Amino acid sequence: MADDRPVELPFVGHVADAHAHLDMLDDPVAALQRAALAGVGFIATVTDVTEDAGRTFAELGGWLADASARLAERDGPAIEVPEVRIIVGCHPHNASAFDAEAEDRLCELSLDPRVAAIGEAGLDFHYDNSPRDDQRRAFRSSLRIAHELDLPVVVHLREAHEEGMAILAEEGVPEPGCIIHCFTEDAPLALRFAEMGCYVSFAGPTTFKKADAIREAVAAVALDRLLVETDCPFLAPEPYRGRRNEPAWVTLTAAVVAGVRAEETSEVSAALYANARTIFGGRTGSA
Repeated sequence: MADDRPVELPFVGHVADAHAHLDMLDDPVAALQRAALAGVGFIATVTDVTEDAGRTFAELGGWLADASARLAERDGPAIEVPEVRIIVGCHPHNASAFDAEAEDRLCELSLDPRVAAIGEAGLDFHYDNSPRDDQRRAFRSSLRIAHELDLPVVVHLREAHEEGMAILAEEGVPEPGCIIHCFTEDAPLALRFAEMGCYVSFAGPTTFKKADAIREAVAAVALDRLLVETDCPFLAPEPYRGRRNEPAWVTLTAAVVAGVRAEETSEVSAALYANARTIFGGRTGSA
């Protein structure tokens, strides 16, 4: 059972949550408000074309407007609501539903200027919710779409890192970039992805007491290749482990990343924010 006592979040300056699921939160507006108060200036939120992708596209503007209005009602200095960009794609769990119609839907939605990446795409051989051949097909198709639309790709790999890396090498890392989402493996593997030109993104498990191998990976990867994320509502960091996660708590992971690297927290968080803005900054060419 998680400790319900309130925790004072660390002041880390401006930080970005590189992977969230705002549409899965009970109250996205309140979560955006709390994120702003915690210093989160940028959020990338994921939606899936085989599920209710339209909700995020239809409601995101309202969530942001309502959160901004709530922030404006507060006493104290003005605080802006985080900027939010959209990651759209097909999770490997849903790969069996990623048919030609879903591919067309992905290409259509990706033309929205708020879309910053394709994903999360990849392989999940832990749960195998879709047959592995369907996962491979959907992953390759997602990579090709990212190349065609000149967008980065966000990659989910679980118990499939070697094959995922091989597919990335065969299809090529999209020129705008690649993020290995929620990395929970060791330092040598993290460095191999970084050497391919990928960003390596660390989530709540980085803070867990027995996660020494993950923290060694944090220390090994160059700062300009690092990101932090929540993957909310999943994988809440310590001391909220077991609770429903939210974007404000990315500050706890950022503080641990800085501590592991023995670097100034505000400087690390600024670098993490800059990295997120670089990878999610937009197309390098015409779509």
